Amino acid sequence: MSSNPVKIFSGTSHPELAKEIAKYLKVPVSEMLISRFACGEIYAKPAQTVRGMDVYLIQTASAKVNEDLMELFIMIDALKRSFAGKIHVVMPNYAYARQDRVATPREPISAKLVADLISAAGADHVIALKLHADQEQGFFNFPVDNLNSNKLFADYFAKKKIKDLVVVSPDAGGAKEAKKFADLLGANLAIIHKSRPAHNKSEVTHVVGDVKGKTCVMYDDMIDTAGSVTAGVEALRKMGAGKDIYLAATHAVFSDPAAERLAKAGFKEVIVSNSIAIPKEKRFKGLTILSVAPLLSKVIRNIHEAKSITEVLK
Repeated sequence: MSSNPVKIFSGTSHPELAKEIAKYLKVPVSEMLISRFACGEIYAKPAQTVRGMDVYLIQTASAKVNEDLMELFIMIDALKRSFAGKIHVVMPNYAYARQDRVATPREPISAKLVADLISAAGADHVIALKLHADQEQGFFNFPVDNLNSNKLFADYFAKKKIKDLVVVSPDAGGAKEAKKFADLLGANLAIIHKSRPAHNKSEVTHVVGDVKGKTCVMYDDMIDTAGSVTAGVEALRKMGAGKDIYLAATHAVFSDPAAERLAKAGFKEVIVSNSIAIPKEKRFKGLTILSVAPLLSKVIRNIHEAKSITEVLK
């Protein structure tokens, strides 16, 4: 690492990921004192000095997203007031990412609001993984590294050497990323067309593309309640897809009843990253978790040493 001191801190949302990143970087996870007052207010401060140091603060958005955000803001403020040199927020799963536009009248753009709050708290830089939309980088008034997880999943599937593979986007909005992923694997693309009558509800109307007799990989940025993907796998079977249907997604939000639905859906395998900590009760047979720690640690190292991260992402 650079001679300039660096500190890795972690909030309570995913300490395991912070430890894994720190292990790759061969530095300890510095202690952040976090507690709650009786009324529920959050208290946080670094246990040792951070004056002049580059600080990397690991805090993803978990199932308790609002708690995670408030904790993040307070930790950033504490680091800023402790004269940290630069504060890099590492948020693999960016909070409120899906609320990135006004789709119907009077809606908020909550992803922009979160960006403003992170900036107001005092952060200098954000490292995110697979933002819901690339243009969300423009919500910030400072640099953002939006890392792509396509290669992580492509390397995993390439080892399987699957023939007649089709990458399936579970909706039209994800078709662009699914196409990039399909190109990495040399596979064809299919798109499931669906409508959303309400939040966390979807209805499949038809499938565009040839899936008959093919091994399919449904590819998305996140799995929340799993309603879309379980409806999608049923549609693929009706269209004559091969017996092996995989599901791959970067962010395993797994809101109830996602784990139960996925366990019963009959996927050959469900592959996700550890951008969010997955508790034991939400792990099921056929679930594979790929670690993003090697990628994040390489990116942090290159940023700290003022090197390009482009080669890391190839």
